[in-house]
Amino acid sequence: MRTAVLRFALMAHDRVGRKRFTSEKSERFSESVIREMTRQAMLYDAINLAQGFPDFAAPQELKHAAQQAIAADLNQYAITWGAKNLRDAIAHRMSVAQGLQVDPETEITVCCGSTEAMIASLMAVTNARDEIVIFEPFYENYGPDAILSGARPRFVKLHPPADPDGEWTFDEQELRAAFCGRTKAIIVNTPNNPTGKVFSRAELELIRDLCVKHNALAITDEIYEHILYDGAEHVSMARIEGMRERTITINGLSKTYSVTGWRVGWAVAPASLSGAIRKVHDFLTVGAAAPLQEAGVAALASPQGYYRRLAEDYRARRDRLLPTLREVGFRAFLPRGAYYIMTDIGSFGFADDASFASHLVRDIGVAVVPGSSFYSNPADGAHQVRFAFCKRSSTLDKAATRLMKLRAAPPQAQG
Repeated sequence: MRTAVLRFALMAHDRVGRKRFTSEKSERFSESVIREMTRQAMLYDAINLAQGFPDFAAPQELKHAAQQAIAADLNQYAITWGAKNLRDAIAHRMSVAQGLQVDPETEITVCCGSTEAMIASLMAVTNARDEIVIFEPFYENYGPDAILSGARPRFVKLHPPADPDGEWTFDEQELRAAFCGRTKAIIVNTPNNPTGKVFSRAELELIRDLCVKHNALAITDEIYEHILYDGAEHVSMARIEGMRERTITINGLSKTYSVTGWRVGWAVAPASLSGAIRKVHDFLTVGAAAPLQEAGVAALASPQGYYRRLAEDYRARRDRLLPTLREVGFRAFLPRGAYYIMTDIGSFGFADDASFASHLVRDIGVAVVPGSSFYSNPADGAHQVRFAFCKRSSTLDKAATRLMKLRAAPPQAQG
C-alpha cells in the first residue's frame, strides 16, 4: 500500500511539476507529426513517404566540396551571419534566378537551415499581440513559430480544386478579412508544402496590395523554387513592385541540392530588417556549420542544366506515383511544384486521417503524413494525407506494390 501511495504521489508531483515548470507556449502545440511518422516508418519497417527527404545521393561535386573543406581545416566558426563567399554566392544566385540585386554584406543572414531562418525572422519582427497571416494547409512549423515568437497566427484556407488536376485557390475576401491593424506579416510558401500550389503573379500582387495597405511584411518560404512542373513559374515576392523593402525571403540548400541534413539556409531582407534578424540568429545558434557553408558555394555555382534536370527528374517521380494513388482510390491532387502529393482519403471509409495513416504504416508498409497536422483545426484535414515522392524510382515502385493492397481490401470504417 505504501508503495502505491508513493507512486501516486510521484505521478501527481510530475503533473504539478510540468504545469509549474513548462511554458504556456510549449503547451499550445505538439511535437512534429511529420517526424513522428518517420519514427513510425522505422518501427514498422515501412517505406517512408512521409518526411520530405531524398533517399538518393546528393551531387558528387557537393559532397567532394564538403570533404575538401573539412580536410582544409575549415572547422571553426564562420562569420556569424555567414561566410562571405557563401553570401556572395547567394547574392549571385538570386540575381541569376530572379533578377534581384542583393547586398551580401548587409542583406543576407546564413542560418542553421531555413527552419531557423524562419523562426529567427519572426522573432526579429514580431511583438506580443501582433498577428501573422498563414495559408492553410501549411507546413507544420509555421503555427508553432508564430506562437514561439509571441504572435497570433491567423489562418486563411487554400481550397482543393473540384478537378484534382486543377489549382488550389483561396477566397480573396477571406484573405482581405484576415488583415487588420495588428497584422505584422504574412507567410507565403511558394511552391507550397503540402499542396504543391505555385502562387501566380496576380495572387502575389493581391498580397502585395494588402501588405502595403496594412503596412505589413511578407515572409516567403521559397525552398522549393527550382522544383516546378508543367510550365509553372516561380515568382519571388521580392520581385513584385513595391515589395523589395518589405519582404524577407527564406531559402536554403536542403531541397534543391538533396542535403536536408546539412541545415544550411538563409534569410534575405533589407538591411534594416537583416540587422534584427542577425541579432536573433546570433543568440539562437551563432552560426551554421562552417565546412558545409563552403560546400554551399559549390552548390550555388551549379550550371543551369542542373536545375532543369532536377525539375525533370522530380516530374518523372510525380508522374510515377500519382497514377498509382488514383488507381487504388485516392483523390490525388496534381502538384505544380515541390515534391508532395496531397490526397483525399474519403473513398477508404476510415473515420479520420490518423487511423488511416496508422493502418498504412502498420498493415500496408507505407508511411504518410496525416492531413490534420497541416491545419489549425485538425478536423479540416481529417480526410487528407500527404505523400512525399522525393525518392528513388525503385522506392516508389516498391511503395506502389504495397499500396495496391488497398485496392483489393474492402472499405473499412475504423475509429
